[in-house]
Amino acid sequence: MMVTLASPEMKADVATATKLMLVVEYDGTRYYGFQLQADQPTIQGELETAIEKLTGERLRISAASRTDTGVHAQGQVVSFGTRSTLPPSTFICGLNYYLPADIAIKAARRVDDSFQVRRHALSREYRYQILNSSTRSPLRDGFAHRVTGYMDVNAMDQAAQGLIGLHDFASFTTVTGIKTVRRVDKVEVKREGELVVFDMIASSFLPHQVRNTIGALIRVGRGQMSIAEFHSIIDRREPGLAGPTAPACGLCLMQVNYAEGKLS
Repeated sequence: MMVTLASPEMKADVATATKLMLVVEYDGTRYYGFQLQADQPTIQGELETAIEKLTGERLRISAASRTDTGVHAQGQVVSFGTRSTLPPSTFICGLNYYLPADIAIKAARRVDDSFQVRRHALSREYRYQILNSSTRSPLRDGFAHRVTGYMDVNAMDQAAQGLIGLHDFASFTTVTGIKTVRRVDKVEVKREGELVVFDMIASSFLPHQVRNTIGALIRVGRGQMSIAEFHSIIDRREPGLAGPTAPACGLCLMQVNYAEGKLS
């Protein structure tokens, strides 16, 4: 579905749309995930508090991807209905004034009231960073999982290519009773200096899917699992078979894709 975004060139009825979309960046280190929780700091809680301070409205926002505890985002997308007539530029400045330093609004747009931030997303892009170093890095430790010793990045990338396509990824989550078939559009494992970077684009993701995938790929990179054994994990479709679950610090939601293209 094509998402209708309001702009000065559009007709007045669209320009007065009551739904707003935000692109949000955050350091998830001190938060218990995106989704609202009682008595725990969350990204949703901080955003809703800031919106109330700016507009006086107490409301609920929806997110394109509910990131877990400690997971970061460069391009999370949220939306909410509002009676406020403030322009998007004022929402950016105003919300950033009220938000803590580890959360920032990067873009804001009016959207058609029928827009659904989760259902209309075509794909999500996640990145996981591994710091392949014998020594810690104060500037990277909060955003990368450190693994010492040699890692065969080429073997990791070859194994990861087996994820592409439509598969039942039951082996990559411990949650049962949910649909586990997902479409993966692209995966890549590459080295950038001391960093081993894993990128994955999929229609949507299962709980802990990326972190369990990384846990298995690290075993491939260290010679503890063959490429064929990794592919067998996909085929066996046994909950919890992949892993161990890699730490949340290395995971970042990079971008959410919609029919009209990049939002930020």
